[in-house]
Amino acid sequence: QYRINEWSLSNRGFSVILGCMKIVLASGSPRRKELLKQVGIEYEVITADCDEDTEEADPAKVVKELSYRKASAVLPKVKDAIVIGADTVVAYEGEILGKPKDEAEALDMLSLLSGRKHKVYTGVTLLYRTDKGKVVRSTFAEATTVKMYDNHREDIKEYVASREPLDKAGAYGIQGLGAVLVESISGDYNNVVGLPVARLVRELREFEKGLKEN
Repeated sequence: QYRINEWSLSNRGFSVILGCMKIVLASGSPRRKELLKQVGIEYEVITADCDEDTEEADPAKVVKELSYRKASAVLPKVKDAIVIGADTVVAYEGEILGKPKDEAEALDMLSLLSGRKHKVYTGVTLLYRTDKGKVVRSTFAEATTVKMYDNHREDIKEYVASREPLDKAGAYGIQGLGAVLVESISGDYNNVVGLPVARLVRELREFEKGLKEN
């Protein structure tokens, strides 16, 4: 029932063993899939189909709510598995910046962020349905502060012309060409990519521990 993954940093004599129940990722995001593989978590993918409109305005609450919706949409399709739902937003001064609808909007977003700090929030929900039908839930949000260089408008235009920003929240991808726009970050880099895997591993351990105890 449990899959064991091991990795070690032999030069420091350090090793970690992560025992996981069956994991289902409720997302088709290639970035989230790669991050789970990076830390040795085996998983299956079932993409979530759910309404992402919300009246909530607080970015941390938005990502927690949407991560829960995504996990909830997938939970009825699985058996004896932990479902992971995740949602990421970019926010400047508390206002959420979604994916730009076109190159002009991407240019506007990146011009707004240029030379300034903003935050990236990722919400994660873990769901599991017991044999008795009880749904066990754990939801958290992680925030990372990103500082952009005061980028020249021509550099921003060149980046937008690559079309990379068009499917990215906040109009940039820190793991891609957008990395050249970023001066510094405070917090978890992987959270900006789309999944705070270091915290997720710890949350999964506690979640599984709670399931076994109950």
